[in-house]
Amino acid sequence: MKTDDRHRTIAEILRQQSEVSVEQLMLACGASGATIRRDLEILAGHGVLRRVHGGARSLIGQGQNPGYGQRELEDRDAKTRIAAAVAGLLAEREHVWLDSGSTATEVARAVAGRELTLMPMSLQALNAATAGEGGSGTRPALLLPGGSVVPGELCFRGPLAESNIRSLRFDTAVVTPCAVDFKDGLLAHDLDDAAVKKAGLESAARVVVAASAAKWQASARVLVASLDRVDIIVTDRQFGVQDKAELEKYSVEVVSV
Repeated sequence: MKTDDRHRTIAEILRQQSEVSVEQLMLACGASGATIRRDLEILAGHGVLRRVHGGARSLIGQGQNPGYGQRELEDRDAKTRIAAAVAGLLAEREHVWLDSGSTATEVARAVAGRELTLMPMSLQALNAATAGEGGSGTRPALLLPGGSVVPGELCFRGPLAESNIRSLRFDTAVVTPCAVDFKDGLLAHDLDDAAVKKAGLESAARVVVAASAAKWQASARVLVASLDRVDIIVTDRQFGVQDKAELEKYSVEVVSV
């Protein structure tokens, strides 16, 4: 099993149980004890787990949102496909507001060589957008929102960030909600995140939602916007006939990846 596959396997196991031993992970990953211990040290450094004697402990408390390090390992293939599709929807020289989160980081990586003006809402997305460049040296022009930075998530929050977002007009807002459903629309886990998301989508002419299939089954409490505010949803979820009928009520275009 490759390193990335082992890391995803370990993260998934700790999603389902609070603690796991090195021996259990050796069996699950088909790897040696030394390899598993190195993996645990790396994942602990990325905030995915806590290292304990003989194994690892989950950092996800009951009912809590997984941290960025954990989410970054989940649904990687789907997020990469979603990000590529979102990048394909953006025209050159567009002004783009980009939400925070692991999917948003993938979008930033996908547009790293594009001629855009980009306001990323996390330091991870900022780094991803500046990591690569096109053959001509092209990379996005970056606008920083200011405000406070949330530890661990490294995303921008607070009244200053919201005010700076609302002072600008964007061609497209790329929103990565914590959860999506047909009844409530886009949701966030906390009020500060919801406020930033609202500022971004209300400042844009077009709203593109990037959401993996897991987001349609997730639970979040804070309303951001209904689906009638959304223009395009990019997702790997497969919609049934009834789901498609619901989406048609909102005139939302769906891009399946």
